[in-house]
Amino acid sequence: MKKKFVAIPNFIMYVAHKCIYIIEHPRKYYRYTFLIRFLIRFSRFYGDHYYLNKIFPLFTGYELDIDNPKTFNEKLQWLKLYYRKPEFSAMVDKAEAKNYAASIIGEEHIIPTIAIYNTVDEIDFDSLPKQFVLKCTHNSGNLVICKDKSTIDPENTLKQLRKGLKNNYYHLGKEWVYKNIQPRIIAEKYLTDDGDELRDYKIFNFGGEPKIIEVDYNRFINHKRQIYTTEWQKMSVTMEYPSDNTKIEKPKQLEQILDFARKLSKGHPFIRTDFYIVDNIVYFGELTFYHDCGFGHIKPFEFDMEMGSWIKLPRPIPSA
Repeated sequence: MKKKFVAIPNFIMYVAHKCIYIIEHPRKYYRYTFLIRFLIRFSRFYGDHYYLNKIFPLFTGYELDIDNPKTFNEKLQWLKLYYRKPEFSAMVDKAEAKNYAASIIGEEHIIPTIAIYNTVDEIDFDSLPKQFVLKCTHNSGNLVICKDKSTIDPENTLKQLRKGLKNNYYHLGKEWVYKNIQPRIIAEKYLTDDGDELRDYKIFNFGGEPKIIEVDYNRFINHKRQIYTTEWQKMSVTMEYPSDNTKIEKPKQLEQILDFARKLSKGHPFIRTDFYIVDNIVYFGELTFYHDCGFGHIKPFEFDMEMGSWIKLPRPIPSA
């Protein structure tokens, strides 16, 4: 009896701890939350407004006030619903975005494209170099990083990409910009910085002006994220992923990155511009209109409010 008495409280403590952890890391553990899984599974049958109102508090922890948005996350939902310029879709297409960025910051700052495929059957691994990256052009994820072609499993790779092509990224968070993008696969040159992966410098631009910088690293091992001011002062805030004590030196190319960000974000109430630095050269990554789908877990909450104050909502453009 004594063993049972001890085991039950331990089990309850374990479950309680797990529940708290899931609440604090909603995007990482959403697959274990039945209600969120249910909503996402049948999201295509819900209207955008209804779906976002239901799922928003499950990720952020507070109700969505779409009629009077104040936080950063709330205003991103407003922009999803009421600010829809047709050209935005091309700007987030991972192939078309390169052309857009090249016309503004120059072709030399674009990661070289090896090939673009409409189907997985078009991929010829023999023609690809020893190192390369494969990813879908219409969503996030489904990324294949090949550091040594001799170790790759073609069948498993094609299976992963085939699954990605079938996925309409719009359904997860009603990000309408992804809804009608033609699903394709892009093969790119493999790049790396001083470490074994690229640090991702994500610039948050409000009304065409950079305000904060997010640095992502260890993304495929133990994802970490640090937030900096544009003067490279580390901020005591977190956005979805935790920070750590890793010291990240101020990039020598910071002013160039900020200049590129201003040029690419001009005229937009909010847009995130991503860059990499390889061999002292700045490379364009991608453009994002709705950071973390507008479901990001931002701490402290006051910073979510402060970022929201930086977005000046434009006149509605409701039709895509």
